[in-house]
Amino acid sequence: MTYVDMVFPFFLFIVGMSMPLSVAQRLRRNPSLPALWGHVLLRVLGLLVLGLILANAEACDPAQMHISGASWALLALLSVGLCLNVYPKSDAFPAYPRLLRTGGLVGVMLLLAIFRRVTPAGHSAWIDFSYPEILGLIALNYLAVSFLYIPTRRRNWMQPIWFVLLVCLNVFSTAKMLLFPNQLSLYVWPFGNGAMGSIIVAGIIASSIFTGEKAARNPRRAMGIAGCFAILSLAIGRALTPLGISKIRATPTWSLYSIGAAVLIFGLLFWVCDVRRQTRWAFFVRPAGENTLTAYLLPDLWYFLSICLGLTFIDTHFTTGFPAVLKTLAFTLFILFVSWALTRSKVRLQL
Repeated sequence: MTYVDMVFPFFLFIVGMSMPLSVAQRLRRNPSLPALWGHVLLRVLGLLVLGLILANAEACDPAQMHISGASWALLALLSVGLCLNVYPKSDAFPAYPRLLRTGGLVGVMLLLAIFRRVTPAGHSAWIDFSYPEILGLIALNYLAVSFLYIPTRRRNWMQPIWFVLLVCLNVFSTAKMLLFPNQLSLYVWPFGNGAMGSIIVAGIIASSIFTGEKAARNPRRAMGIAGCFAILSLAIGRALTPLGISKIRATPTWSLYSIGAAVLIFGLLFWVCDVRRQTRWAFFVRPAGENTLTAYLLPDLWYFLSICLGLTFIDTHFTTGFPAVLKTLAFTLFILFVSWALTRSKVRLQL
């Protein structure tokens, strides 16, 4: 396990941290629970469609579709972007957001309809749902945790209980004492083996620790509680190492180590940014924070566009050693710059 294996868990952790804030904000706008669940389902559907597009792009069969996989994926992502963009109001043409979203939706439906791939057995097939990519995994686990969190959101003491139950599910599944979580599809049992759900619930717990009046009045107490939570997660993860440390198998140690690291890192950021009020140093990542989904999809858009244009230099040069590190840093800064430019141009994707 390396730090790279904690990138995806950190996404899940932040999903959990944002859930109490986003749910409370949405209920303030509209106290209807059916409306809230409708928004949850739309968000899950949007992320799932994006994930399936990314997961199936390289499986496209140009002979059947009469379009390359890169072109199909690029058009599909741009169509989804039209649906998800937050459009500024226009007094001169107030209906334009609806027209653009409708056009994007029609484009997505047409592109999904024409998709064809060839199975290992040589048969023609449609979308492969077996692996919905990272965005799809986030969507399904977000849905699973929503079933737990939304009905019990007013009872903070329930969140540690859900966390313990999900960790136990993860332990017993990995130890093969429970077989059904690994036998059922995520579409049927979105909790999986409990690992990803436990990371999201850990984010919910961290959110309750670091936000609110108690944290504002006594930040040291909040950091102390968070530190104990992190150390306990790391210690239990260490004790469970006989079950393996694997992101692919989503073992308990992988998830608990990731939780401990996420809580400690966020605790440090809380101290620097919220307590010490030192935020200017983070100016270069602000575009990604303000326009997260756009920033996440930009590397994929660049990848498919470069294939369509036949640009191979970046992929074939500076691939090892220090030059590769510099190339990675340069590409990251490039994506942050494009995120900033798109945000300034009122292009912001939001679910």
